[in-house]
Amino acid sequence: MRSEDPAGIGENIRDGQGLWEEVFSRENLMIALKRVERNRGAAGVDGLRTEELRAWCLGHWAETREALDAGTYAPLPVRQVMIPKPDGGKRKLGVPSVLDRLIQQAVAQVLSPVFDPGFVPVSYGFRQGKSAHDAVKVARTVIGQGYRWVVEVDPDAFFDRVNHDVLMARVARKVKDKRLLRLIRRYLEAGIMADGVRQPTVEGTPQGSPLSPLLSNVMLDDFDQEFWARGHRFVRYADDIRIFVKSKRAAERMLEQGTKVLERDLKLRVNRQKSVINPARVATLLGFGFYFTKAGVKIRVAPKAFKRMKDRIRELTSRKWSVSMEYRIQQLNRYVRGWMGYFRLSLTPRKFSDLDEWFRRRMRQIRWKEWKRPRTRVANLRKLGIRPNLAYQWGMTSRAYWRIAGSPILHRALATEYWAGQGLILFRAAWDRFQRPGEPPYARPARTVV
Repeated sequence: MRSEDPAGIGENIRDGQGLWEEVFSRENLMIALKRVERNRGAAGVDGLRTEELRAWCLGHWAETREALDAGTYAPLPVRQVMIPKPDGGKRKLGVPSVLDRLIQQAVAQVLSPVFDPGFVPVSYGFRQGKSAHDAVKVARTVIGQGYRWVVEVDPDAFFDRVNHDVLMARVARKVKDKRLLRLIRRYLEAGIMADGVRQPTVEGTPQGSPLSPLLSNVMLDDFDQEFWARGHRFVRYADDIRIFVKSKRAAERMLEQGTKVLERDLKLRVNRQKSVINPARVATLLGFGFYFTKAGVKIRVAPKAFKRMKDRIRELTSRKWSVSMEYRIQQLNRYVRGWMGYFRLSLTPRKFSDLDEWFRRRMRQIRWKEWKRPRTRVANLRKLGIRPNLAYQWGMTSRAYWRIAGSPILHRALATEYWAGQGLILFRAAWDRFQRPGEPPYARPARTVV
């Protein structure tokens, strides 16, 4: 999420006073409403949907504002959703009601310009004008300067373990409006609805709420300020922390120091198993890794991220998934565009070319299965330019799909140009396009049907 400063709010509330009126001004609320509508998302525990929020507010906002001003407004508990993590575990995601999303978004828009100017430059998560790519680029620069040992300090289940008192003390450093402090505390303590049972929340800030990203930065700012003041090289994106040093011994000291700040000062818990020290060529950050060439440090896709991508492609190219080729290609293109849009920083074009060979082979075996009968295969091979005798020989074969997909005949019949005609986007082509940002968006070629 990128913060906004509607109407120059930051210029008017430097002392932290008068925030309540700014939060609930018509201008700020309208910006928040548009943001919530644009983000969409699932309904909360009350079942009210995003597209119904505007109409609901027209009939009920006056009484909601009255309760807010009186200090009697009680946020609804968030609806708990468990989403799978890449390592096989599950992450708790909290889905607030759409009304609470509106209010939290309005609060976040006002508080962001209050806190953001004080954050250190190497904090990149959920800040206007900063991104994960910026963090990765800075990491590459620092490694290139000789800081080739990387310390990963991993707060254990950070969003689930935030101490409310510690967090509110840090919010209160810049927010003096007691009404707003009380409202934020109520959101922290709103509870979770899991399996139809309301559970109290004595710690944590649910992932999925508009306020959570800002509060996470406020919580971890003490860590940032201490390491920044001491001149350490580090980057942080949300709870992903990497510290860069020049020796293994220094790395061990940084790990101990970082653990002490998080556990002693911020009352968090550090995951000892996941907090590791690695040489830069092994270290990863936000799905990226690094490698060394004569020209300097380069960026690559981290092995685990590459494996997750191949697993997803296997799912989308499964022969057991009975969908039309056109629909399959639509889903594949959506995934390839999104994946490569994020990993476009990777400077490994040869790896993407090799990936495409495997990708096209998986597509060829799908097409071979679709043709089903030997006579159909023979006819289609001939239509695609294969000589009649070879078309008959291969069309009548009983060899397995994967072996046929790797054969020279099918490779020639269903070449790269064939898949371009079907509209399929390959990884290397997507990477090349992202290296030339001035070019027009993808144009789907005329579809070839065989």
